[in-house]
Order: sequence, then C-alpha cells, then structure tokens
Amino acid sequence: MIITYFGEQFFKIAQGDMVLAFNPVSKNSKSDISTHFGADIALVTTNYPLYNGIEQLSHGERMPFVINGPGDYEVKKVFIKGTMSNALISGKNYINTIYSFTLDNINIAFLGALSDPEISKEAQEIIDSPDILFIPIGGKNISKEISLLDAKSAAKLALLFEPKLIIPMSYNNDSLKMFLKEMGEEKAEVVDKLTLKLKDLEDKEGEVIILQAI
Repeated sequence: MIITYFGEQFFKIAQGDMVLAFNPVSKNSKSDISTHFGADIALVTTNYPLYNGIEQLSHGERMPFVINGPGDYEVKKVFIKGTMSNALISGKNYINTIYSFTLDNINIAFLGALSDPEISKEAQEIIDSPDILFIPIGGKNISKEISLLDAKSAAKLALLFEPKLIIPMSYNNDSLKMFLKEMGEEKAEVVDKLTLKLKDLEDKEGEVIILQAI
C-alpha cells in the first residue's frame, strides 16, 4: 500500500492496480492544488469544492466509482462503510461522511471534514480501532469558511480509537505542534509518501506520521 498526499484532504492510496482517492480538490475551489490521475474509487466526505473534485480522477477509460455519502458499499471487493457526522462550513451544517474500510488487511478510517468531536455511537463502532486514522486537526485557523476539529479535540478523539498510525490533515504549523504536544510526541516522522504492509504496523501504537504534500 502506498499513500500519497496532495494537500488539504486530498489523498491517494494505491494497492497493486487499485487506486482510491479521498476528498479530491475541485477546480472550482480557490486552492492552487492541481493534481489529475485515474482512480478506481473516489470517496467524498463533504459536498464542498475543497473535497468533491471528482473531475480530477479520470484518465483515459479509467473513471472512478464515486462514493459521496453514508451507506454500505462494495467496489472491486473493497467493503466500505460510511456513516454520517457533522461538518461546519460558512456557518452552515453540512453532512460529513466518515469512511471505514479494509485494504490489504489494513483497517483504515478517514474522518474527512469533521467539525464535531461528539460523533454517534454508530460512527464509533464503525471506526472501532483502526490501523490507520486520517484526522483533521486544524480547527478554525486553516480556512475562513471551514471549522474542523481543533488539535486538542482531535487528539482526544484519536486516543479514544487507539489507532496504530495517525495521519493528520488540514493543519498549519501551530496546530500540528499543539496536536503533537497533546499526543505526547515531541516530533513526528515526516515522509514524502508512505509505503506500508500490515507487518509494518504490528509494533506501532498511536504513532503520528506527517505526509508532505507533493
């Protein structure tokens, strides 16, 4: 499994020939992120230009199967559960879908543009104890429009789920420092991309890894 990061909450996970993309940045957003590749599955947590740019994920005849809301899905033998939570954008409530799935025997939870740390019991059960947790940590300091979990709330939620590996997203230097402090880590490993197998996670317990945007 290879995890690549493009900025905001735009990630690509490749496992063999399978490509999953998360929260692709739309051309209609004000972001300067411009990455285009073919994906098999596109997961959109929130219907907002920073997260719903599925037009960025087609290449030739490769068109993604788009998942953009709560429900149970099976795509190319990947089972994906989506459960509803809250996003807050420009003072308005949006549906944010938390996704949980298993790829190459690695359990992954992607929290998206989550604004409220008080998530439902159903969401807690779906997330369970993931091997990898993608979590926003930037609070209200990342964007004028979007309110996300702040560093303290994110750390508290991350510790609740006891993941082996934590990948923060939507942050700046201040929120990252605060998050690491709350997690009891002075610094975290920084990588350009993350290549993982299940055995690489066996000895990890709440380790934070920072993916640099490419």
